[in-house]
Amino acid sequence: MKTSDFDFDLPEHFIAQTPIEPRDSSKLLVYNRAADRAEVKHFYDIVDYLKKGDVVVINTTKVMAARLTPLERVKEVLLLKKVDTNTYEVLVKPLKRLRLNDTVKFAHRVVGELLSKNNEHGTAIMRFNMSPEAIGETPLPHYIKIKSPCSRYDTVYAGAVGSAAAPTAGLHWTPELMQKARDKGVIFCEILLHVGLGTFRPVKVENITEHRMHSEYFQVTEAAAKIINDAKKEGRRIIACGTTSVRTLESVYSKHGYMVAETAETDIFIYPPYKFGVIDAIITNFHLPKSTLLMLVAAFLNSPSAGASTPLRGTDGFGTECISCILKLYELAKQNEFRFFSLGDACFFC
Repeated sequence: MKTSDFDFDLPEHFIAQTPIEPRDSSKLLVYNRAADRAEVKHFYDIVDYLKKGDVVVINTTKVMAARLTPLERVKEVLLLKKVDTNTYEVLVKPLKRLRLNDTVKFAHRVVGELLSKNNEHGTAIMRFNMSPEAIGETPLPHYIKIKSPCSRYDTVYAGAVGSAAAPTAGLHWTPELMQKARDKGVIFCEILLHVGLGTFRPVKVENITEHRMHSEYFQVTEAAAKIINDAKKEGRRIIACGTTSVRTLESVYSKHGYMVAETAETDIFIYPPYKFGVIDAIITNFHLPKSTLLMLVAAFLNSPSAGASTPLRGTDGFGTECISCILKLYELAKQNEFRFFSLGDACFFC
C-alpha cells in the first residue's frame, strides 16, 4: 500500500480558518458501515446516534504554549514534550543550523541549550534556563492563517497540560451536549495521550510500512480500564473520540488482550488492514491527505466490528476498498461544503 493512495485534492477554501460558534453547531458526517449509509447532520445531532450504555472515550490532554519564536539563529522552536524540569524534546526549524551545546536566545531572557539531536526524527533535546512555556504561543497548525482564541484550541474537558496540538475531534463537544448525552445513559471515559510528533508528523516515504511513528506519552487509569472492560463484556459500544483515543486504546489492547491501567509511551501506527480490538465507532475530524490519521480512519472503515472476524461491506455502495470508501466520503463532504482539518467539521463512523 502506497502513501500516494491516500492523496486527495482539497481546494484551499475548504480548510477551516476559524472555529464555528457554538462548538456543537459544526457539521457532522454520519456513516453507518454495516448499512453503507451516509447522512449529513450537525454535531449536536450526535446524541440521536448514541445509546444508553455507550462509552465515549475522550482524551483530556491540554495544549501547551508550545510555539517559541527565537531572537536569533533559527526561525522557530516547537515544544513537543516535557522531559524534565525546563528540559523538552523540541522541533527546531531549521535544526541543521544548530550544533550540540549551541544556545538560542528568546524573549524575556529565556535561553535554550541544545543537548542532543535525533537525526531520524529531526528532533532535539533542549534545556532552558527557565520555563519556556511562559513565553510560548498556542501552536496552531501551519495551514491556519487566522489566529483563533487559545481557548478554542482546547476541548472543554482539557486537563493535564502536555500536548503540542489539540485532540481536535473533541473540540465539538459542549458541556451542555455532554450532559444531554449523559442524561441518555452515555458514559464518558477519560484517558490521556499528549499529542506530539507521532500524531502530526507527515509521512515522507511511499511505502507506508516504512514509516516510523514518533512515541507519545499516554495514561489509562484503573477506573477507565474497568469502564471499558465492563462495557466489552456486556456488549456495549466503545466509541473513541479522536484518533488519539483510538491509538491509546489499541496500544493497550494489542499488548494485553484487554484493557489494563498503564502509563507508557506508544508508537503504534494503524493502517489498512488492521483488526481493531476495542473500538466500535469513532468520532473524528477530516484529516490531511497522506497523513497517518487518514490511514487510521481508512483502516477502521473497512474493518470488522471489534470482536467480529470479517469486514463489513460487500461490493456495492462505497466499495470494498477502505481507501475508496474514505475518499468517496470526503468527496461527499466537499459536495456538502464541509470544513476540513483541525478547526473544521466532524465525522461519526459507526
